[in-house]
Amino acid sequence: MGKRCTLWHSTLFWALRKAPCVQQQRLRGNGSRKASALPSSLPTERREERGGLISTVKMELDIQCEEMSPSRWAELLSTMKSCKTIRLDDCNLSSSNCEDLSSIINMNPSLTELKLNNNELGDAGIEYLCKGLLMPSCSLQKLWLQNCNLTSASCETLRSVLSAQPSLTELHVGDNKLGTAGVKVLCQGMMNPNCKLQKLQLEYCELTADIVEALNAALQSKPTLKELSLSNNTLGDTAVKQLCRGLVEASCNLELLHLENCGITSDSCREISAVLSNKSSLLDLSVGDNKIGDSGLALLCQGLMHPNCKIQKLWLWDCDLTSASCKDLSRLISTKETLTEISLIDNNLRDSGMEMLCQALKDPRSKLQELWVRECGLTTACCKAVSSALSVNKNLKVLHIGENKLGDAGVELMCEGLLHPNCNIQSLWLGNCDITAACCASLATVMATKQCLTELDLSYNSLEDEGIRKICEALRNPSCNLQQLILYDIFWSSEVDDELRALEESKPEVKIIS
Repeated sequence: MGKRCTLWHSTLFWALRKAPCVQQQRLRGNGSRKASALPSSLPTERREERGGLISTVKMELDIQCEEMSPSRWAELLSTMKSCKTIRLDDCNLSSSNCEDLSSIINMNPSLTELKLNNNELGDAGIEYLCKGLLMPSCSLQKLWLQNCNLTSASCETLRSVLSAQPSLTELHVGDNKLGTAGVKVLCQGMMNPNCKLQKLQLEYCELTADIVEALNAALQSKPTLKELSLSNNTLGDTAVKQLCRGLVEASCNLELLHLENCGITSDSCREISAVLSNKSSLLDLSVGDNKIGDSGLALLCQGLMHPNCKIQKLWLWDCDLTSASCKDLSRLISTKETLTEISLIDNNLRDSGMEMLCQALKDPRSKLQELWVRECGLTTACCKAVSSALSVNKNLKVLHIGENKLGDAGVELMCEGLLHPNCNIQSLWLGNCDITAACCASLATVMATKQCLTELDLSYNSLEDEGIRKICEALRNPSCNLQQLILYDIFWSSEVDDELRALEESKPEVKIIS
C-alpha cells in the first residue's frame, strides 16, 4: 500500500530530504517557497486573569497557504485590528490587499510583526504598504517580504521607511530581484541616524560584487546591525574579501553572517578568518555550498581557534572537504567550548574522518550539541567509533547521519551507544542508511528505553511490515517519549496502515510523518 500523508505533513521536510542546499538554509529559519507550505492556522488569543478581571492579550494571526476570498479577507481585517503579529504567507495576496494592510498598520499601534512571504505583492503593493509604515502610529519591528515579486523600484520606498522608522529592527527581503542598484538604495536608508536595523536578509537578491562598497559604508554607520545574510548571490572572492575587511573595521557587533553559495573559494578564507578572530560577537557563520576545500578550512580554523572567537554555529555543508580536514575539525570540536552546532553535510569525510570527529566528541571539553554528517561517505566501519562517542558524550542532542551506507550492522552498533546512560540524544536521523527490519528490534529498544529521544527519522529504508510493526510496538510502550516519527518512502500493507492510524489516535502527541 502506498504511503499516506498526515495533516501535519510539512513540505519543508520534503525539501530537506531532497536537496542539501535547501536543507541547510531552510532549517536555519530563512524563508522559502516550500518552507511556508504548511496547513493554515487559526487566530489565537491569550487571556490573563488580573484581580478577578479577564484581560485579553493581543492576538496572533498565523495563516499560510489559504486562498483569500473577499468574504474571508473582510472577516480577517476586523481580526487584524487587534493583532500583535500577523502572518499571511502564501495566501495569494496582491497589491489591493496591501492597501487594506496599510490601514491596519496605521490603526493598530500594537502590531509589531508582519509576515507576507510568497505573495505577488509587487512594487505597487509595497508602495501601498509603506504608506502605513511611514505613519507616526506605526510601531512595526519585524517585516518579512520574501519572494513577493519586488524589484529595485520598491527599494526607494523601503529606504524611506528605514530612514523614518526607528522601531523597525528586522527586514527580510530575500528571493526578490532587487539587484545591486536596489540594495544600494536600501543601504542609503540604513545610513540614516534614525535607522536602528538589527537584522537584514538579502538572500537570492541578484547581487553582484559591486554591492560591497555600499554595504561596507552602511556597516560602518550602523553599530546596531547584528545579522547579515547575503547567501545565494554572485559575490565572488574579491567582493567577499572586501566585505570582510569592512567588517573587521566596522563598529557593528555582528552576531550572524551567512555567505552560502556566494562563489567563495579558499582565496577568501584568510579574510573570513580575520573576521572570526577580530569579532568576538560573531556567533553564527555559514559558508556552505562554497568550494573552499581542505586548504580553505585550514585557514578558517586559524580564526576559529583564536581565543577571541566565540563561534556557536558553524555551517560548512558541501564545501569540498575531505578526511584531511577532520584533524583541524576535531581540534575545533574538542577545544572550542562555545561551539554547539556544526554541519558538514555532503562532504567526503569517509570513515577515517568520522572516526577523528568521534574521538573529539569524547573529549570532556567538547560542548557540541548538534552534528550534521549526512551524505559524508560513511559506512558500517565508522559505527563502532560513533557508538563509543555516544556512550561518552553527554552534550550531543542532535545527530543527522542519514544518507550514509551504515547498514543494519552499523545501526546495531550505534544502538549500543544510544542505550548508554551517558547518551542524551533527542533527535536521530537515519534516513536512507541501507537498513532493514533486521535492526528495528534494537531501534525499538532505544525508543522504549531512552526517554530523551523525541525525534526519529527512518525514511527511505526497506523496513517493510516487519520493521514498522516493531517500531509500532515501541511507540505503544508507556516509556516511549517519541514525538515525531518520520517514515517517508516506506511501503507497508493496509493492516500496518491501520495500526499506525490506531497509534495516532491513541497517542495524539505523536506525529507520524509519511
